[in-house]
Amino acid sequence: MRFLGINAIFHDPAAALVVDGEVVAAAEEERFSRRKHGKRPVPFSAWELPELAAAWCLEQAGLRPEDLDGVAYSYDPALVVPGGPGQDERWEDLRTTYARRAPAFLAGALPGLDAAQVRFVPHHIAHAASAGLAAPYRESAVLVCDGRGEAVSHLAGHYRDGELTILASQALPHSLGLMYEDLTQHLGFLRSSDEYKVMALASYGEPRFLREMRELVYPTGDGGFRVEPIDWSAYAKALGKGETWTADHADLAASVQVRLEEVLLDLARWLHGRTGARCLTMAGGVALNCVANTRLFAEGPFEEVWVQPAAGDSGTALGGALHLARAAGDPVTPIPGADLGRSWSDEDLGAWLDVARVPYERPADLAATIADELAADRVVAWFQGRAEYGPRALGRRSLLAHPGNPRNTERLNAVKGREQFRPIAPMVLSERAAMIFGRGPIPSPYMLFVHDVRPEWRDRIPAVVHVDGTARVQTVERGRDGLLARLLEEFEARTGLPVLVNTSLNTAGRPMADDPRDALECFGSAPVDVLVLGPYVVRRGAVFAR
Repeated sequence: MRFLGINAIFHDPAAALVVDGEVVAAAEEERFSRRKHGKRPVPFSAWELPELAAAWCLEQAGLRPEDLDGVAYSYDPALVVPGGPGQDERWEDLRTTYARRAPAFLAGALPGLDAAQVRFVPHHIAHAASAGLAAPYRESAVLVCDGRGEAVSHLAGHYRDGELTILASQALPHSLGLMYEDLTQHLGFLRSSDEYKVMALASYGEPRFLREMRELVYPTGDGGFRVEPIDWSAYAKALGKGETWTADHADLAASVQVRLEEVLLDLARWLHGRTGARCLTMAGGVALNCVANTRLFAEGPFEEVWVQPAAGDSGTALGGALHLARAAGDPVTPIPGADLGRSWSDEDLGAWLDVARVPYERPADLAATIADELAADRVVAWFQGRAEYGPRALGRRSLLAHPGNPRNTERLNAVKGREQFRPIAPMVLSERAAMIFGRGPIPSPYMLFVHDVRPEWRDRIPAVVHVDGTARVQTVERGRDGLLARLLEEFEARTGLPVLVNTSLNTAGRPMADDPRDALECFGSAPVDVLVLGPYVVRRGAVFAR
């Protein structure tokens, strides 16, 4: 059977297609529209339908809208309590009305679709399915934590043979995700978008306000928690655009980060006590907090922790489709990886370069050629295969660089136009990872955990070592990505370093590059030395010498 999943309610609009229980395609609308997180200046216009992503998913499978057996919309307006706690009074009625009319909107966006085929899947059920059904386990505990859904902010449950048992949920207004969003906004960043910046800033501070945070944010012992109103200005003044953070701001970020980790640990221990499961699967925006994920893995009761790569709201499109497939009786298959987006043939990529009128070459040994460039400390834009689903660049749409040059952290942050306190990440062959990195899980293919960098390696790969001695690692499997594995081997042969710097192929405020035009624009507008587009190599010197 054929099920399309749609997220289009808060932010990160996305679509995913599941056919006979297998994930065929998944993509965020931002990669097509070029509006990061689906956001526009007016808040309610963020509720855009992922029309382009949905159309592409169907095209990828050779389907028409009328061929679908159902469409999952990952929000159920019937669960919203009018005037309930935790709602934004300016927009809630309009949001709920929009959601109720979503079937008609979708039928208009996808001609041929019967609006009666659209089914509302509760937001946190969709999140849970994106973890518990997409993970490689027949049984797992599942923990969902985000800003909010219809009326709750959290779900704890147990998946066994595809069936979900809900064990706890937390009613609004109490929300760990909204707490973190509020802090993000107080620190001058964009809420529901820049929370990862707060996590990075926390590494520069001390949890000086932890005692106060423990009084305001605490578990209740029944699988839930409370978040009391917090006056952020009592700890650090609000930061306006362009203002510089101080030690108070870093200490506040550190205090909230540590308290978040502590509460998540308590929730995980309660859940393990109820399920006895060996594995914990996670989704929801809070599950993108890789520092908290590592603490759950290292100190929590579960043997394994698996986080869905598109854990934020975009992943509810995947979860909604999987939920309908399972309900229809299809045997659901775990996701094969995060590379679920668009790709182009070598011929198509060559045609793009011809249209752009840039000189290019097709080396006989691409991995060896690019290893030479990286060993010479050049920055490489790397565009290969199917695009990633989720916020992390995983060697499909990446900027690569030499990890041994400590200046490359500042250099890449300048290339991308982002804050200098932001870390950049390492990629490493899975079998080499334990030699260099500790504490976090290995393999770690989705860059959703931090790992301690072993002391003897910190001076050898300084560009990827954060101020706290950690790194957000991506491990590479030979069987899944042979070209990337060969590049790592060739680079090590030249430098003695089995690690490359990996950060997303984009510049500040722009979504990750997705199609060849995006890659060419990024190459043309940023100080990147080499662009690799499939089998083709474009060198900045050759382009600008013309």
